[in-house]
Amino acid sequence: MKHSIALVTGATSGVGYAAARLLASEGYRQVIVTGRSMSRIRTAAAQLAAETRSQIFTPLELELEDPSNVWKALAELSKRGQPIDLLLLNAGMVPGKKRVISATGVEASQAPLIGHHQLTDGLLEAGLLSPNARIVIAGAEPARGGVPLFKYTDLPAFAAKYHQGDRTAAVEALLRNGPNVKYDANNAYADAKLIVAWWAAALARRLPAGMAVYAVSPGAATATEVGRNAGLLVKYLMIPIVSHIPGMNQTPETAARRYIQASKFGTDVSGQFFASAQGKFAGPIEAQRQPHLYDHENQEAAWEAVIKVAVPDFPLRRLEGGGCGAPVHGH
Repeated sequence: MKHSIALVTGATSGVGYAAARLLASEGYRQVIVTGRSMSRIRTAAAQLAAETRSQIFTPLELELEDPSNVWKALAELSKRGQPIDLLLLNAGMVPGKKRVISATGVEASQAPLIGHHQLTDGLLEAGLLSPNARIVIAGAEPARGGVPLFKYTDLPAFAAKYHQGDRTAAVEALLRNGPNVKYDANNAYADAKLIVAWWAAALARRLPAGMAVYAVSPGAATATEVGRNAGLLVKYLMIPIVSHIPGMNQTPETAARRYIQASKFGTDVSGQFFASAQGKFAGPIEAQRQPHLYDHENQEAAWEAVIKVAVPDFPLRRLEGGGCGAPVHGH
């Protein structure tokens, strides 16, 4: 990977920052580090350069909740014209007690996926992903189920009850925290990360042959800013408890190594969701086998709903079945 380029979203702190630092030791020639504030991302890039003693970090402003800002970042990347080998979609947020809706009408914990979709689509459209590019997007343990205090929505049941069985409309309602969706911060987060896993599976079927995508839970890493808006039970009960249980918490660096590990996976596992073993929040990652993750109709509904939400505010066509005119790559 000596001559490769990586782009990391949400790289000003926590797991994203740690991942950017690790990529230097992996031999990457350039690591594009992004964040909401140009001043913060420049500071992060300078700190990374000092810590790794390498001048490979390039700052790029990227506000995933602002389609015009995503477009601006894509225009800058297009101007540089250097294909990206690893697209690490790390940015995310645990929602707070009060519901927050973005300017584009998306619930706060769902918003990063919309921006990540726009970024990924734009890079593919512009030919800015290398032929063997790897895309890693941050998932989370609650998507697999069985995590205390977190519960994801039963999509088929929700669609049947409120949307005449239309699962795409049901996913859109979850993205927008719309009609008939009672806001609960932990459940909203579980839904957001489950939709990420479904999106990755659907994207895998549309990528050109040679490329691959994986949803990867970094696992519990409480020394980050991701939980700064979390509810009181999570922030002041669950996180402190988990922090002191051996094997239930890890450093941001250890969490980031999961991303690096996945970046080396083959196309045979493209589209799969990797997380801790059932009942664990740290340790080795494994492909999750829960049936709800493999529901093809749910995956396609998530894909279509994300497009429906993302495309109206963005001047790019959606990815069609073949992905930029290339052969469909299934898994």
